[in-house]
Amino acid sequence: MASDRDVAVAFASAWGRRVGRPLSGWEVTAATGVRGLRLVNESGAFARFLLTEASDEAAAALRANAVRWPMVAVEQRDAREPRSDGPFDYVDIDPYGSPVPFVPAAFAALRPGGVIAATATDLMVLAGVQKGACERRYGARPVRGRLGPEGGLRILLAYLSGEARTRGLAVRPLLAYVGEHHLRAFVQVVGGSERDSRDPIGEIDPHDWSGPSVGDRGPYGPLWLGPLFDPELVGSLRVPSTSAVPDETGHLLSTWRDEVSADVPFYFEANRLASVLALSTPPPIAAFLEELRRAGYRAARTHARPEGFRTDAPRPVVESIARALARGP
Repeated sequence: MASDRDVAVAFASAWGRRVGRPLSGWEVTAATGVRGLRLVNESGAFARFLLTEASDEAAAALRANAVRWPMVAVEQRDAREPRSDGPFDYVDIDPYGSPVPFVPAAFAALRPGGVIAATATDLMVLAGVQKGACERRYGARPVRGRLGPEGGLRILLAYLSGEARTRGLAVRPLLAYVGEHHLRAFVQVVGGSERDSRDPIGEIDPHDWSGPSVGDRGPYGPLWLGPLFDPELVGSLRVPSTSAVPDETGHLLSTWRDEVSADVPFYFEANRLASVLALSTPPPIAAFLEELRRAGYRAARTHARPEGFRTDAPRPVVESIARALARGP
């Protein structure tokens, strides 16, 4: 989780610079406080930060770890309960499992225009293995297979959007990504005149979907079909000077800066295309991207898979280019 926490610090630093004033934050399930205390100590963005934990053992460790930071308050309490001491500019939900139980309290405690950072580790549910549980928990039919994790991320964003709409609000993803064993989304919550009732949420029917193959057991969703990234925010992310794994984090930020140029739902994989099309070898990704851009389409590598790339080219075009590259000059 070191790189993931590096990203949280990088995000808080960038968001603090954008807001232009000291922020207040709340981590709802803080455990021993590693994430929250890194945010306070390394981002320079927060003037006040609350850490809550329900467990007796964890709360004791949390108090001991937080004692050096006077701007940090620690409470032992159930984070699902509403608060009266907000509002907060930033609320971080990083539980073991689903963030769903904590979302109502997070929305209630958030300042207008603030950010909710939500982690989901229930990938068995969101990525399609436990379809019934996904429908019950998130109200959506999941994608299964290699694209399942991104499908789960888009289900999570659609769920957060739905929760916002019930409150007359809307969400704007600033940074949403697929981790190794988790999904993570930083969303700004806006309302009033900023609210757009045309949220990019819908279902994918495999029979009329021209993007990367999502299987034939649809329809899938509702899914967030809009962008995962705010280009300006992603462009301002920097590897923290205190980074635990600077090379890994730097590579991830660099990939995102490229990926924003083709921020469309789901991705192709060169090796999967070779298998489906019975090609002797996967086309080189660099050549693939060059040909797609030459044809007038957006194309970029994705963080979600080392061999994956995003493009707004329809599947028949992608497959035609794959065959041409396989034949060679």
